[in-house]
Amino acid sequence: MPTLEIRDLHVAVEDKEILRGVDLTVRSGETHALMGPNGSGKSTLAYAIAGHPKYTVTSGTVTLDGEDVLSLSVDERARAGLFLAMQYPVEVPGVSVSNFLRSAVTAVRGEAPKLRLFTKELKEGMDALSIDASFAQRNLNEGFSGGEKKRHEILQLELLKPKIAVLDETDSGLDVDALRVVSEGVNRFRSTGETGVLLITHYTRILRYVKPDFVHVFAGGRIVEEGGPELADKLEAEGYERYTKASA
Repeated sequence: MPTLEIRDLHVAVEDKEILRGVDLTVRSGETHALMGPNGSGKSTLAYAIAGHPKYTVTSGTVTLDGEDVLSLSVDERARAGLFLAMQYPVEVPGVSVSNFLRSAVTAVRGEAPKLRLFTKELKEGMDALSIDASFAQRNLNEGFSGGEKKRHEILQLELLKPKIAVLDETDSGLDVDALRVVSEGVNRFRSTGETGVLLITHYTRILRYVKPDFVHVFAGGRIVEEGGPELADKLEAEGYERYTKASA
């Protein structure tokens, strides 16, 4: 079963250490919520896993099914089964949503899907996420609202079917309706029990829809407390102040 293992991970940005020894294991069938205040290093972990060149791994390991993720290029990580839904999805002028998704599916599956079947698959995915059919021909994320961008990220997730999905503040900027639709998409993805989800957030509201198996509190570049779903309720009631003071 797919397993992402992070061991004693240290990451720096421009020689400033951000992550200070992260240990985390995400197995298929599990949903982990990584919660912490802004600036604690949560997004740094997501981008380091994905291979963003700005983030330098100074020590530690990241493996997927025993394979060294850190030795792989960004596209190789995606083909190996890693997926990152970004907090701020980028616009790509001149590339339509449909062409982008078909290219991504081709890269991950190793062969181009038949156009008729892909068109059907795309339409079903867009309908499930309440995305208007006209978006398939629009430039990728260009002029999209925050909620539309996040729905498109989940559409990618459902089409690519990765082994492990890292969702970086997918709930950021969503209204109530968009949050519900996006959460339903995440739940469809994980319903097979064959994939793992690392859900990064600092709010508990998405956890009302996407129930985590494990909750980890992140502060000062490391995990400082772990527990079950009840830990999220504790954070909702008490906030992060005692963690940030302890890690200062």
